[in-house]
Amino acid sequence: MKYYIIAGEASGDLHGSNLMKALYKEDANAEIRFWGGDLMENVGGTLVKHYRDLAFMGFIEVLFNLKTILNNIKFCKKDIEEFNPDAIIFIDYPGFNMRIASWAKQKGIPTHYYISPQIWAWKENRIKAIKRDFDYMYVILPFEKDFYENKHNYAVDFVGHPLIDAIENRKTVNADDFKKEHKLDEKPIIALLPGSRKQEINTKLKIMISAVNDFPDYQFVIAGAPSQDYEIYEPYLQNKNVHFISNKTYDLLSVSHAALVTSGTATLETALFKVPEVVCYKGSWISYQIAKRIITLKYISLVNLIMDKEVVKELIQGELNTKNLKLELNKILEGKHRETMLENFDLLEEKLGGIGASEKTAQLIVSRIKK
Repeated sequence: MKYYIIAGEASGDLHGSNLMKALYKEDANAEIRFWGGDLMENVGGTLVKHYRDLAFMGFIEVLFNLKTILNNIKFCKKDIEEFNPDAIIFIDYPGFNMRIASWAKQKGIPTHYYISPQIWAWKENRIKAIKRDFDYMYVILPFEKDFYENKHNYAVDFVGHPLIDAIENRKTVNADDFKKEHKLDEKPIIALLPGSRKQEINTKLKIMISAVNDFPDYQFVIAGAPSQDYEIYEPYLQNKNVHFISNKTYDLLSVSHAALVTSGTATLETALFKVPEVVCYKGSWISYQIAKRIITLKYISLVNLIMDKEVVKELIQGELNTKNLKLELNKILEGKHRETMLENFDLLEEKLGGIGASEKTAQLIVSRIKK
């Protein structure tokens, strides 16, 4: 059977790659064409467009790149028609994917949505389009099933969180070997995860780096995104206690003592690696002013949202400064605060439903196409 998959971000590339592996197991004759990234390309199939050409963040940024976005939508529709798939699998990325799904539904192409957009956070009115345009929804957060089925009368499948699969299936890394390979010293590592987009990196990394000199007993390592060139990070590598490693985020987290993390999926990944963290968020002033008037959630990190309490500290906009970073980083390096956070991370993993999300989703998709 023929599958067309659309993932528009780094996290979608990760989950899409694991889903593709599972689809190939379920359907030996699977033919897959996709929008995604390097991880999906390494699995097989045909890469149509890389997510690095799709990622526009914030209200103003989207407006400035509207022409490019509209051209991508037009091209995507044409490519789908020529491929003529048995199903389209959309992975999050709602601004783009929901437009394509509306068109695909009218064309009679089966639509599967893997990983719900966060309409429980904002734009809840998207539920009307979701119920109209998506034949099936596979959710990965435990509270999403209740949100869709009890609040909006829309049946969904809770499949568990694919991050657990991704972390469980990776090769174990020896800390000493990792440090030698990347020319690091013996000091404990504090990982810096500034995001995968240029805007995020330039906004947050400067502030993260500002705390380095107050922690001489630790070494700081920037997790470089595979979609970005070294030149983006080079200005932040002037301090001899700051290192850079690209496209090895999971290996880095597995050997880290603590982390400063941009809000998003990375906050959950860090928690599942059992690395105490401080969550950092800072956007453009206009985008932030708009967002805080629309989003009514108590928290911005997935860790706190899933646990429904403050497990990790969130430094947002003006709160993200050198003074606060030093204070919060000190709390998680040792002592009771660190121990409590780690205990909560264990409870978090239990809530997420265990391993097998990719396999469960692939089985459901293939069985439904066959029917």
